[in-house]
Amino acid sequence: MVLTTPKYNTETEGHPETATAPPAVIFDENLKEEILGQIREEGTVIVHCSYTALLDEGIRIWNSTVLVDRQSGSRSRLLHAENIPVAPVWMQIWAGTTARFTLIFAPLPKTCELFDLFEDIPLPGAFHIRDIRRNKSDVYRVTI
Repeated sequence: MVLTTPKYNTETEGHPETATAPPAVIFDENLKEEILGQIREEGTVIVHCSYTALLDEGIRIWNSTVLVDRQSGSRSRLLHAENIPVAPVWMQIWAGTTARFTLIFAPLPKTCELFDLFEDIPLPGAFHIRDIRRNKSDVYRVTI
């Protein structure tokens, strides 16, 4: 069960009925464990990425971005991208700023120990993060 508890200061935000502050979300620990168990069981792979722009530029992710098992060559497809647009849409980032986004992929083979994050595109400038060591949580952080 997800519980929401509104948090507001009646001195600065008025009466609770008219407050516009978003409610704080508190997850029931049993529900949290159930959700995490489903993620582990279904085997999705979560990759948290960061990219720091050297110049003013645009970034995006392609649907053809995959995880590649180094041993078998098996590819896990991108299921969802959070905080980054999917091509052909661009997101502007300014020089010196860092964009942080999350990519969710289909499961890797159970035997996978090492994999690559590969943006498989027909243009120059694709990224390729090699030799990511598999962990039990299947949650990773990379810098592109």
